[in-house]
Amino acid sequence: MEQLISNRAEIHPDAKIGNNVTVEAFAKIDKDVVIGDGTWIGSNAIIYPGARIGRECKIYPGAVISAEPQDLKFNGEYSTVEIGDRTTVREYVTINRGTAARGVTSVGNDTLLMAYTHLGHDVEVGNHCVVSNSVQLAGEVVLEDWVVIGGMSAVHQFCRIGAHSMVSGMSGVLSDVAPFTKVFGVPVYYIGINVIGLRRRGFSKEQIDNIHEIYRAIYQQGRNFSQAIEYVQAYLDPTPEMGQIISFIKASKRGIVKNAIGQTASVES
Repeated sequence: MEQLISNRAEIHPDAKIGNNVTVEAFAKIDKDVVIGDGTWIGSNAIIYPGARIGRECKIYPGAVISAEPQDLKFNGEYSTVEIGDRTTVREYVTINRGTAARGVTSVGNDTLLMAYTHLGHDVEVGNHCVVSNSVQLAGEVVLEDWVVIGGMSAVHQFCRIGAHSMVSGMSGVLSDVAPFTKVFGVPVYYIGINVIGLRRRGFSKEQIDNIHEIYRAIYQQGRNFSQAIEYVQAYLDPTPEMGQIISFIKASKRGIVKNAIGQTASVES
């Protein structure tokens, strides 16, 4: 039941603070905030109404969580920021609340948001993601699980970045990034699959080879993407990864990224 809360922190009496929470000097925790057990809040962090922070998180000095969205369509509607368990929010990260579009900006479990990262309104970040220093995510961006984004990159609003993919540093994402891929550039283009990341996460050689074969058909054999999907489904052995890739591409509203030689990546109807 111990709480290590500095008497120089500013905490609204209506905030709900869990057990074994540390709040350092000059941090501010507003009303309508929930903080889970074992979380650490560094000095000068500001947590505004609507924040829901999970267990054993670390919120570093200068972070601002659940400020009003920077969206001219925002009309004061109630919305939240929801952060899962064991997630780290480093110095000067800003996470804006949701709007009527989704109502919540969310970050999953075991995710690392490095210093100066910005999450715009209604962003959805999954579990086990790494968002490096000074990355800027515009409103309604979606990062699926296990995404890594290199420093100084920017992601256009409404873009989706598929699971286990990597965006190299200093990139500009204007289209959707398919699962298991690696992209780079301004705007980004496909440069291969995320082999190192997949190995680190326990994917077998057979799984990686199958993913390679799928993306060879999609990016390297001269078909448009509708033709590539038909080929993959007709001639390659079905796997969970294949299903994930095809579902992602078919659901893409912005089209997926081009490859290095400029091949279009949108699915033709």
